[in-house]
Amino acid sequence: MTGHTSFTKEAFAALRADGRPGPVHMLNLIRLRPQAAYGDGRAACGRESYAAYSRLSAPVLHELGGWIVWRGGFEQALVGPADTRWDIAFIAEYPSPAAFAQMFRSPLYREAMVHRQAGVADSCLIRFSALPPGAGFAG
Repeated sequence: MTGHTSFTKEAFAALRADGRPGPVHMLNLIRLRPQAAYGDGRAACGRESYAAYSRLSAPVLHELGGWIVWRGGFEQALVGPADTRWDIAFIAEYPSPAAFAQMFRSPLYREAMVHRQAGVADSCLIRFSALPPGAGFAG
């Protein structure tokens, strides 16, 4: 099974074309490789590679006005495939869709992506508009 580790050109173009104002939330679900897959053959586990990605990309996220809204540790899948688990889960907030897209122009972020691609076996990146919190499930 091939994992999802990057978005398509069409998905990225649609995000870039969206000029709406206001924040965007990105739900990130990450499954790590046991052994990282670097093109140069260096040895590392997936968690080490993702930690390198996080360390290098954090300043870019903050420079763009983004931050991590929520992080959680996987415990149990109550609905969905019982054998599906995620090693890392978080929601990142960006000031706008354009700010998210701008991140990919940063040389430091492109350097960080080498580590993400090496360490991630599968992922889901799901875009949401930011809505105010509330007491009901439907908002």
